[in-house]
Amino acid sequence: MITFIIVTIVTCVSFSYAQEVKQSSSWQATIHRADGNNIVFNFEEETRKNRTVFFIKNAAERMLVDSVTFKNDSVFIKMPVFESALKAKIDKDTWKGIWIKGTSGAEQLLPFTAIKSAIRFPLDDGPAKANVKGRWAVKFLDDTATEATSIAELWQQGNKLTGSILTPTGDYRYLEGIVTGTKLMMSGFDGSHAVLFTADIIYGNTIGNGKFYSGANYSGEWTAIKNPKATVKQDETAMYLKPGEEKLSFKFPDLDSNLVSIKDDRFKDKVVIVQLMGSWCPNCMDETQFLSDYYSNNKNRGVEIVALAYEYSTDFERSKQSLLKFKRRFNVEYPILNTGVTVSDSLRTERTLPQVTRIKVFPSSIILDKKGRVRKLENSFYGPGTGEHYDIYKREFNETIDTLLKEE
Repeated sequence: MITFIIVTIVTCVSFSYAQEVKQSSSWQATIHRADGNNIVFNFEEETRKNRTVFFIKNAAERMLVDSVTFKNDSVFIKMPVFESALKAKIDKDTWKGIWIKGTSGAEQLLPFTAIKSAIRFPLDDGPAKANVKGRWAVKFLDDTATEATSIAELWQQGNKLTGSILTPTGDYRYLEGIVTGTKLMMSGFDGSHAVLFTADIIYGNTIGNGKFYSGANYSGEWTAIKNPKATVKQDETAMYLKPGEEKLSFKFPDLDSNLVSIKDDRFKDKVVIVQLMGSWCPNCMDETQFLSDYYSNNKNRGVEIVALAYEYSTDFERSKQSLLKFKRRFNVEYPILNTGVTVSDSLRTERTLPQVTRIKVFPSSIILDKKGRVRKLENSFYGPGTGEHYDIYKREFNETIDTLLKEE
């Protein structure tokens, strides 16, 4: 009986979706860099209930973009989370315009084009002649460490390549690309990240001549050696409680300008997760999705969460609008506080959480026990694009919270 009911529900949902989506088309989009190392991604255009929506595609992720406006010969696409938008002129099946991205300074503008195509990268060197599936120890050549501090988790099926690269400061989320001949190419775009990785595959266990491009101008080099036991080295990015400190003390306004303190009654006798985040941060997007779901399912167990936001600007209204995107997109029920301190402020830790050593990574989290004492400082969040690393994070997070909830 249970099996029959589940099958019936799935069938009905599939039928409803088929009725809702009237048409669909695939696009290849390109962010054009001045150096010619263009960043390519794909999206699907769908018509739902007489409205156009897009799904930006990166590997397993389909990011819904539902703020799409057509006017005369132009289209304006507002990204769902970040201060980011695409604007273009339409000429049949070709779009030409710009990607607009908010920053801590002036807006960043990059040329953007799109054509109707399901291809991400062409197989210029023919079918794949190597398989890079597995874990790789990655060394970025501008990293001061002498050893590899990052890893790549890659999955390959035929010519298709997906995966992610995990660094001491976070992961590059969902990457998608190809292996053609003995070359690999992977890219990702989520409205904040716009990245491209290229490299040569040498002898099947070494990746060399790697190039990495990000945003408008950044470029770097990388190499990798296949190593199933490789780990991310996080010693230099760790955060600690300062000697003699035991508890946090802070008070900041929420998005309705109400002051919220960690000493408020709602946090008393609760296990509390203090999320350190920013609305500009793609990994914070993934963590917020996880924490929002967790809170929805566990808030009645004596768990509270509070987010401290470090934004691009000290302008409260600008930060509020960006943070509201997070709140609405991920149905966040816990308070998000605007610290009023920018992410670029060299004294951001001293001005907000002087009880801990320097905040080096976003997102990070601080877990408090029922008595308000700091029990764990966490800066190793790796999101759903990283496969088993995300599963390990969730398991360890749950074990930590469950242990603290059992304490008197």
